[in-house]
Amino acid sequence: MSKVLFTAHATSKSGREGHVKSDDGLIDLDLVMPTEKSNKKGSNPEQLFAAAYSACYDGALNSVASQKKKEIDSITTADVSFLKDSDDGGFKIAVTLNIEIKGVSQEEAEKLSEEAHQVCPYSKATRGNVDVELKPKAV
Repeated sequence: MSKVLFTAHATSKSGREGHVKSDDGLIDLDLVMPTEKSNKKGSNPEQLFAAAYSACYDGALNSVASQKKKEIDSITTADVSFLKDSDDGGFKIAVTLNIEIKGVSQEEAEKLSEEAHQVCPYSKATRGNVDVELKPKAV
C-alpha cells in the first residue's frame, strides 16, 4: 500500500461556470467556459490541469536528469485541449507537453523526456485514458 505524503484540498461549486477554492485560499478562482461567448473572466479545469501537469512533469524531468548526473535547465508547457469525443459523443481531454531542455543533446532530451513520462504521477494517472504527446526540444 502507498504511503500518503500529503493531501491537497479544493472545492468547486456550480461546475464549469462556478468557483473553485483551495482550503488554504491560494487558489480562489471563478470558472468560465472558454467556448461560451461571454465577457466573464475566469479559469477553467483544463487550464488548472495544464498548470498542475506541467509542474509535476517538469519536476519528474529534473529528478530523472539528476539521477543520471545531467545538469539541465528545463521549461515544460502543457497544452490541454478539451475535445468532443467522436466515439461516444461526450467530451475528453488531450495533452501536448512541450519540453525545452538546456544542457543536453536532442537525443538525450528525448530519452529524458520519455523517462520522466514513465515516472511522473500525472503521466501515470492519465496513461491509457488521455492522449499525451511529448515534444522535447534541446535548446
